[in-house]
Amino acid sequence: MKRNRMLVLPVLALALIFAGTLIAVASDAPDVITLNSSLWPEHTKGLVEFTHKKHAEDYGIACADCHHKFEGGQNVWKEGDPVQKCEECHNEPTIQGEKKLPPDQQKLNLKLAFHGNCIDCHKKLKKENQESKAPVTCAQCHPKEAK
Repeated sequence: MKRNRMLVLPVLALALIFAGTLIAVASDAPDVITLNSSLWPEHTKGLVEFTHKKHAEDYGIACADCHHKFEGGQNVWKEGDPVQKCEECHNEPTIQGEKKLPPDQQKLNLKLAFHGNCIDCHKKLKKENQESKAPVTCAQCHPKEAK
């Protein structure tokens, strides 16, 4: 019995350290993030703001669900890796008619990347729970005035 307790305590300590590290990494990001890309000199809709802290801590979204680095078709990004702005890779700027681009350009299109990541996740949540407050329409994410 005493031996089992001696094994449980170190495992529990490691779990607490791991959980603390996850919270510390998430807390390095600003609480509110405004999606504002220099790819577009003028924005056609208001800038989207979201709370990183709520997504990471309250909603339990895994970091790698949003942050990624693809190598060989796999997301190899892991906690602690540098976080780049989306537009560093998704640098195709078409904002109207982006779904008519060739597939390789669509993967690099910033608007499609944002919408694919954010809206697809929100729609999945809505489908699972009709009461979810996850925004799924343009007006729910984009304020009326473009900044």
